[in-house]
Amino acid sequence: MPNFSYAGVMPILMLIASNVFMTFAWYGHLSYKSKPLWIVILVSWGIALFEYCFAVPANRIGSAVYSTAELKTMQEVITFSVFILFSIFWLGEQITLQHVAGFTLIAVGAAVVFRA
Repeated sequence: MPNFSYAGVMPILMLIASNVFMTFAWYGHLSYKSKPLWIVILVSWGIALFEYCFAVPANRIGSAVYSTAELKTMQEVITFSVFILFSIFWLGEQITLQHVAGFTLIAVGAAVVFRA
């Protein structure tokens, strides 16, 4: 049964926010390949700071109701979900059937972790 308490929901919302920042920090610069590498590194570090400001408290709060394995599994499923949307809408890339199959297998693995 899902946990709809503060400690059950806030980590999920914070991990989503964290992953949006992380994805932009790691991949957003690919839309700006003409910019010098040192600039995109500094900008990425700045964006990553916000990622950590969400990820660290999400894990601290979430550890009250989720195991570390569950938190990490959530993180990975959220990462792929955010990445798919980012790839389509920011980078203009297409998601192939092969991508969907691979991400589905990861989601099945996540379900196994949460059933334990």
